[in-house]
Amino acid sequence: MIEFRDVSKNFPDGTAAVTNFSLVAPSRKTTVLVGSSGSGKTTLLRMVNRMLEPTSGTVSIDGDDVAAVPPVALRRRIGYVMQNAGLLPHLTVADNIATVPRLLGETRRAARDRALELMDTVGLDTRMADRYPRQLSGGQQQRVGVARGLAADPNILLMDEPFGAVDPIVRAELQQELIRLQTELDKTVIFVTHDIDEAFLLGDQVVILAAGGRTLQVGSPSEIIENPADDFVRAFIGAERGKRALRIKQTPNGPVLVDPEGRTQGTLIEGGP
Repeated sequence: MIEFRDVSKNFPDGTAAVTNFSLVAPSRKTTVLVGSSGSGKTTLLRMVNRMLEPTSGTVSIDGDDVAAVPPVALRRRIGYVMQNAGLLPHLTVADNIATVPRLLGETRRAARDRALELMDTVGLDTRMADRYPRQLSGGQQQRVGVARGLAADPNILLMDEPFGAVDPIVRAELQQELIRLQTELDKTVIFVTHDIDEAFLLGDQVVILAAGGRTLQVGSPSEIIENPADDFVRAFIGAERGKRALRIKQTPNGPVLVDPEGRTQGTLIEGGP
């Protein structure tokens, strides 16, 4: 469980990125932070692994204040996946994935075996192991980024708009891959996006944010779609357009998310897709 308690972040130029933010991100669930630029999404994410320090308040993992853990040790036990993958261009695919296991003391052989295992897990042909990032497509690079984030088998995975730089078809494939991985691996995930449809598809818990990290609504996709908190949320999720990009449909197997053409986009389970 990750808990933000009365967290604020002020930058030296006077910008109040986050003000008095509180939230509990449940264990083994995906919590999605969604909002426009300036809503504090990435700032909140980076305070979990101490890439940024809060000005006030606390961030804790399973009741332990992250401020009491050395930053490097903390980051090595938390997976982190960013936009554009952030791969090291001079390392092969396998070596990129093996970076954290090697830092944690695994032998080169064991780290490579782990990398090959994870390539298979995220749907990458292991024959690509000795290629370099420049030889991969954007979607393949993002899969390597996810594999690297999982390399140390962390309980927590932080994902900062990881699919924002790929085309819509590849993005849809990666979203489905993440749903599959979460079903298999049961990680505690915090996922940042500006896309409300992506938030509703991936999140067990969705947090809609306004400027300064102000929380507008927290709930499952079904709760927010069916009961938007106010007119701003209603407009943000597209409820007033009369044709929300995703809607809930009841089926014999339970509620699912469907697009305007009636195609299933995800299954709502225990409050989330």
